[in-house]
Amino acid sequence: MTQSPGDHGHSQAEIEARIDAPAGRGYLRDIVYGAIDGSVTTFAIVAGVAGAGLSPWIIIALGIANVLADGFSMAAGNYSATKAELDDARRLREVEERHIRKYPEGERNELREILRRKGLSGDALDGAVDQISQNREQWVQLMLEGEYGLASVDPHPFKAAWATFLAFLAAGMIPLLPFLMGLEDAFRISTLLTLITFFAIGAYKSKWSLAPWWRSGLETLLIGGIAAAIAYLVGTMFET
Repeated sequence: MTQSPGDHGHSQAEIEARIDAPAGRGYLRDIVYGAIDGSVTTFAIVAGVAGAGLSPWIIIALGIANVLADGFSMAAGNYSATKAELDDARRLREVEERHIRKYPEGERNELREILRRKGLSGDALDGAVDQISQNREQWVQLMLEGEYGLASVDPHPFKAAWATFLAFLAAGMIPLLPFLMGLEDAFRISTLLTLITFFAIGAYKSKWSLAPWWRSGLETLLIGGIAAAIAYLVGTMFET
């Protein structure tokens, strides 16, 4: 049978490989977040300066400064936020490990309730509680998932920060390319390239959603276009 996109195999080997190495949340959020913010903020500078009628060199200087400084700032912020999530997960793990040592019966009752809400009952429930409570690591992990909603795969702050920075850098440089290349009518070309970038980012993230690629692309295009229009209108107020 032909598999649809996104499907996976169900042989024993495929099942074991997939469960042994869960993907976790991945870096989609970091990439999309960085790319959208990079293209929006850089084009906002381009549109604002162009609207004010200032020199293309000012656009280039401010644009590159934004890509590097704001990109690093976003990456640092994402690193700190992801590390905070990781630290909190480690704290809760220590809490559960301590509670299992000090209040084993209370934790068994919590484990029973979690499994009951997953559909187990009767002898199956009793057997599952006994089996899981004999494996301390599995017991703690199930408590983290059932009681706190934490995933079994920890996030990686440094990788998340790099994903954000590289996406910001790549998308943020696109509005500047016509000016760096010294093209005539650079602002119009920059506008077109930026709108294409907005649409492409939206279409890309549709691979992980149920929305069709064109709808996701148009949604992101609308959001980015509004931000760009606001920046341009503000810039025209200071036109020399």
